[in-house]
Amino acid sequence: MLVIDPAQLDRRAAYKLMISLIVPRPIAWVSSISPGGSLNLAPFSYFNGISSHPPIVMIAVGARRGERKDTWRNIEQTREFTVNVVVPELVDAMVLSSAEFPPEVDEFKEAGVTPLDSTKIKPPRIAESPVSMECTLEKIVEVAGSALILGRVVLYHVREDLLVEGSVDPRKLMPVARLGDDYYSHLGEVFKRARPK
Repeated sequence: MLVIDPAQLDRRAAYKLMISLIVPRPIAWVSSISPGGSLNLAPFSYFNGISSHPPIVMIAVGARRGERKDTWRNIEQTREFTVNVVVPELVDAMVLSSAEFPPEVDEFKEAGVTPLDSTKIKPPRIAESPVSMECTLEKIVEVAGSALILGRVVLYHVREDLLVEGSVDPRKLMPVARLGDDYYSHLGEVFKRARPK
């Protein structure tokens, strides 16, 4: 058994190890908009739900070369964003949107996906995504140079055929998960275990 002291790892090595240990991770494909109206689209796999009533999600957004990423700045300034679910047919577009683009570049165009007006907020959702969540900023907590962004879901958009008795059927959604390095995963075997009463 190897023993690894994180204090002995440089930033790149620490990132590489952690993202390969905490797997699989859901992907939040986040769209935001600058105060000047520039659209931004970027995937984040440090993402999860933390409360269902009220519905609160969190994404962790880091800095790049000491500068806050566009997503962080946009959400901080406009207090709105959407979270879109990545499915197999959207993987290549999602990866394209992870590239570094200047803030004024429309990453929807770069990724080849369609912006669709949201209902309650300004940042558009991704038309091709079967699940989107419109979110307003609840709080930003800065932790070790990253932003832990908490967002309140103010509206869900769920493709009708995915819902079964109020739940999304994962076998129909087929969400893509992030692994380590450049690896991703499709949903594998799905099994069910009832909780004790």
